[in-house]
Amino acid sequence: MGSSAALPPPDLSPPDLSAAGFSTVAVLMFDRIPLFEASVPIAVFGERRDDRPDFDVRVISAEGGPVRTDAGMTLAAPYDLDAVDGADLVVVPTWRRPTDGGPPPDEALEALRRAHAGGATVVSLCLGTFVLAATGLLDGRPATTHWRYAGLLASMYPRIEVRPDVLYVDEGDILTSAGSTGGIDLCLHLVRRSHGAQAANSIARGLVTPPHRAGGQAQYIDHPVQAPATGDPFGDTLDWALRHLDRELSVDGLAARALMSRRTFDRRFRQATGTTPAQWLLHQRVLHAQRLLETTDEPVERVARSAGFASAVALRPHFRRQVGVSPTAYRETFGMAGQAR
Repeated sequence: MGSSAALPPPDLSPPDLSAAGFSTVAVLMFDRIPLFEASVPIAVFGERRDDRPDFDVRVISAEGGPVRTDAGMTLAAPYDLDAVDGADLVVVPTWRRPTDGGPPPDEALEALRRAHAGGATVVSLCLGTFVLAATGLLDGRPATTHWRYAGLLASMYPRIEVRPDVLYVDEGDILTSAGSTGGIDLCLHLVRRSHGAQAANSIARGLVTPPHRAGGQAQYIDHPVQAPATGDPFGDTLDWALRHLDRELSVDGLAARALMSRRTFDRRFRQATGTTPAQWLLHQRVLHAQRLLETTDEPVERVARSAGFASAVALRPHFRRQVGVSPTAYRETFGMAGQAR
């Protein structure tokens, strides 16, 4: 009897949708959700034109019946959870605020787990990340959500590596995005990843939005300068430092102003701010530069010196590391000229 080569084991891994593309999109709507975020995947995938891929978009009521939005409007979703089966892409566009009510319903969580196990790409936009987190699919993975709720996500689901400073996280079969228009960025990324840049650019032009935004979510996070407690030498020293960021400030000099030894000052500083004096000063200088870029038309070189940096060249790497974009790019978006545009 002749011999024959053993057959290889069957490939049971999920299909590579990044190469094969996707055509059927299931969008799960939950009760009391924000209207704008809920509309994002429908706006990106729903319009049909000759120069765009033709997606079959299924809008699903994840909890059954009409979907009430947080604006008081009621939406009639034509599909129920059974429509998740067979979808190539399953999107949770948003979720009600995590502090409003209980967890997502078990039926919806099981539908998401089943879709992922069946090879679908599963996506959450904005607060929808809390729904994916409840399924357990994000355990051990990086993920993002709206920066305002990133801390809450990390505390509720400590097994997730929360990245609050990015617009979206692409893990191949699971993707998550930051808030509001970050969902548009992720949906366009999905089109670009599976159907090419031309298709994504066509959709972006129709939405009058950039096909790709530089930087991450960090440039949109508001970091208010906290007023130090006054009435004691330590609080008065921090307040003085905030008013004199343009000067050369040394930690030893601040400790002397606070009438403390350097060791006591460092210990008190970490207790009050959670960081070191040097790190705090650098952070406050970048924040001050941000405010000057937003509210003045001074050259970046002068902004840098007003914030305590030797030059614009010295400011740039710290600004980019903390904010996510260069000072010039930040001013173009948030400066007075950008606001006028």
